[in-house]
Amino acid sequence: MVLLMGVLADAAVTVDASRIAAPPEPLPFAAGGRSPGGHVLAINSRYLLLDGKPWFPVMGEFQYSRYPAADWEREILKMKAGGIRIVSTYVFWIHHEEIEGQFDWRDRRDLRRFVELAGKHGMYVWARVGPWDHGEVRNGGLPDWVLQKSATRQNDPAYLKYVQRFYGEIGRQLKGLFWKDGGPIIGVQIENEYHERGPGRGEEHILTLKRMAREAGLEAPFYSVTGWDDAAVPAREVIPVFGGYPDGFWYRALTPLPPSPNYFFTPIRCEENVGDDLCSRRADMDRKYASFPFFTAEMGGGMELAYHRRPLMSADDIAALDVVKLGSGVTLYGYYMFHGGTNPQGKQTTLQESQATGYPQDLPVKGYDFQAPLGEFGQMRKSFRDLKAIHLFLQDFGADLAPMTAYFPAKTPSGKLDRDTPRVAVRAGVAGAFLFVNSYQKDYPLPRQTEFQVQVKLATGIVTVPRQPMSLPGGAYTFWPVDLPVAGTTLEYATAEPLCKLENPDTLVFFAWPGVPPDFAFRDTGAVTIEASEARLEREHGAVYISGLRPGLDTAIRIRNQSGHVTRIVLLSRDQARNIWKAPLAGRERLILSPADLYFEADRIHLAATDPALLTFRVLPGLEQPVPGFRHTGQEGVFDRYTAGVEPVAAEPVVRQLSEAGQAAPVKMGQEVALAPAEAAFDAAARWSIRVPDVKSGAVGDVFLRIAYQGDVARIYAGKHLITDDFYHGAPWEIGLGDLPAAAWKQGLELRILPLRQDAPIYLASGARPVIPERGQVARLIQVQVVPEYQVVADLGR
Repeated sequence: MVLLMGVLADAAVTVDASRIAAPPEPLPFAAGGRSPGGHVLAINSRYLLLDGKPWFPVMGEFQYSRYPAADWEREILKMKAGGIRIVSTYVFWIHHEEIEGQFDWRDRRDLRRFVELAGKHGMYVWARVGPWDHGEVRNGGLPDWVLQKSATRQNDPAYLKYVQRFYGEIGRQLKGLFWKDGGPIIGVQIENEYHERGPGRGEEHILTLKRMAREAGLEAPFYSVTGWDDAAVPAREVIPVFGGYPDGFWYRALTPLPPSPNYFFTPIRCEENVGDDLCSRRADMDRKYASFPFFTAEMGGGMELAYHRRPLMSADDIAALDVVKLGSGVTLYGYYMFHGGTNPQGKQTTLQESQATGYPQDLPVKGYDFQAPLGEFGQMRKSFRDLKAIHLFLQDFGADLAPMTAYFPAKTPSGKLDRDTPRVAVRAGVAGAFLFVNSYQKDYPLPRQTEFQVQVKLATGIVTVPRQPMSLPGGAYTFWPVDLPVAGTTLEYATAEPLCKLENPDTLVFFAWPGVPPDFAFRDTGAVTIEASEARLEREHGAVYISGLRPGLDTAIRIRNQSGHVTRIVLLSRDQARNIWKAPLAGRERLILSPADLYFEADRIHLAATDPALLTFRVLPGLEQPVPGFRHTGQEGVFDRYTAGVEPVAAEPVVRQLSEAGQAAPVKMGQEVALAPAEAAFDAAARWSIRVPDVKSGAVGDVFLRIAYQGDVARIYAGKHLITDDFYHGAPWEIGLGDLPAAAWKQGLELRILPLRQDAPIYLASGARPVIPERGQVARLIQVQVVPEYQVVADLGR
């Protein structure tokens, strides 16, 4: 029995998780399946199972037709290194049959090859086959000719005939690649954001599409539909999936949005159902979804830009959502987007969403970066590293977390404007629990929580976390273990975040959140010996308390059992945790600590960095043989350090202004929001010629152009070819040049910046709007940098 530990503060939050939830129930329809190799996928009312064990995968959207086919494999490996297990991808109809009857499955439209590459590297695939997808694509992905020939998104005979042909083509492309065939496809999403009602619509239409998909050979263990926007969800046929974003380009407001409900712990799955008082607006819908597991497919991995509304995302905006949704009960975490891209060249039109085609807003013609963890050109962003830390936890602890039920305090925030009430939740099961804490809210900084303490009531007793009240900094979002079995004893709690673990040597890795003292409390049973060097160790009330730990690369705590086996705990700083990677290498699972961008291929570590000094790695456990091309430069704590000797190269662009900006015309309004400038408006753009030195070599694998500017819309051309474009939003613009044809390196590029008028009715985040004189405009090029990306490979198998 756990005892009440510590002194309870007057302001302590109490979470009662003492009532163990009933076992999960089967879904009311058949789902799951067995592969030819004997592996079994299953699902119940709370979570997925793989080979009979709870499974908590992470899913990330990467749209193959928005990325060069030659680079797919590398990008899939980056996603895998970041902890993604399922690649979801839209199959945009208009990308494949823009002209009626002329299907195109070549090059970047080669769906089959994309799925094969995912399967080659042990990734699963969730195919989102529409026929209407959205994805900020022209007509939501429907070809123009379909709109001209039939009604859409309903059981119209003409429409269904065209859909049947489209599904049939997908089925032929994917033949033999489904789970039942030994392939990687485990899920199919039907339609998207579908809430039509009436004869031939609603659930009837979803059921028709599912039947047609199966008849076309799209037979997967799981079928899903999006569950938000009062969606049509047949109760006995499909699994609803949910989403939530830090901000939205689709909102009409030209001001910061009210506090998002996605930063509050809540069992409500549809964010639009959360009222200002944080109570549900649709209890009937909550009851409808309660018998399904809480899966997400569209948690914001960033946010795209619309012409009228241009949110600026930070890594915290994105990563805090993970912690909140995990604490709220999610058991499949899916991102939209995890990888940005670029719209392909259309055969008849451009392929972006626009008001000209009847949609609510204008999107960039080419760019679809989404400020995602992996950018439009594969750049690894800070958000990638923050999310990777959470994904590492789910890889090693997800089987424990998935069956755990979410519990919430009796006293929760009174509404979206409540900045003072602590935001906490507990996931608890038969053995152990995790306490989730959030003091982050996008655009609305939360204050420091003084006297912060949580009393967790479990079936086995009560744990007070921490034993003495602490000060929780604003902006923190983290989770802590409670009553967790560890190395033959019980970790009553830790105020450090679990990151991952190794089996050989037996190692648990935690990290300390900045401003949060990393304390550990173990049950003192006498069955193990607990040691902590350079820390304070106290025994009281049947527990061993360890405080005063300093994060670093050494062993912080040793737990020795009676047979002499030692489990060590390594406590990292948050910055060090961001740089942790994990992969099977040279016959063993290893931790890699590196500030470089990594991905793994067999026993090879691919390292990339824009600063060659970052091409280093530390490894645990150590290696028995030298690594070609790297110097072993000693040991740091429990890690061995290796360094590559790569010299930087000089890369200065030649920039010449070709013309000044003309006077921009007043911004025109659409039905509700501003219209993006027409092509003719770019006659007023300021123009520059940019010549980039060809510095690609054995050590330089890619080259980026980083442009700091102020204006309205920027475009970069190679000759007459539009490479990509950007709506100014206050962040530097990065363009990957790795796939440029040779002629473009010789002839140079052309940059055009359309002036931003002072009176332009657009939303820019705080601090992003330039200072513009009244009735003035700005089109300013601040800096152009050529940024080589240095790449080396550490082959641990040689």
